[in-house]
Amino acid sequence: MKVTPASLKGVLILEPRIFGDERGYFLESYNQRTMGEAGIHEHFVQDNHSFSAHNVVRGLHYQIQRPQGKLVRVVAGEILDVAVDLRRNSPTFGRWEAVRLSGQNNRMLWMPAGLAHGFRVVSNDAHVLYKATDFYFPEFDRTLAWNDPDLKIDWQLDGEAIVSAKDNLGIPFRQAEVYE
Repeated sequence: MKVTPASLKGVLILEPRIFGDERGYFLESYNQRTMGEAGIHEHFVQDNHSFSAHNVVRGLHYQIQRPQGKLVRVVAGEILDVAVDLRRNSPTFGRWEAVRLSGQNNRMLWMPAGLAHGFRVVSNDAHVLYKATDFYFPEFDRTLAWNDPDLKIDWQLDGEAIVSAKDNLGIPFRQAEVYE
């Protein structure tokens, strides 16, 4: 597996080895030993699958008290995956990173606990899968404003964003509960 550090501390872009022939291809999307060699030693407790249409923006989500690390990949379609560092003691606190993940490039993005996560669907639609290191706790769920003018995230929109009512109520980064 090719491992490339992203600009945010602890965030990794993972590119699995692909074994292909005239029948198609095979890849390991998760192997505990391989992930450990990449520096990812967390235990995953939950898998999630999201299906979304073009220009849907989901996020930016995070949990306080029970933060989740996430390993994100796309099996069909393409997204712009975004992470925002909410770890006050991190050298990249308050910065964001965007990476294109698709069913074609087979990249995965590892985000350690302490980051907010969101994505925009670039293709007509997309199936996004991600593994989480902790369970979902609605009482700890928080949402950053996806369009916060202080963060200035370039979602590379080619039309109007489609955002849920919950995500439209996201709070600005300046008011966010962050991790110490």
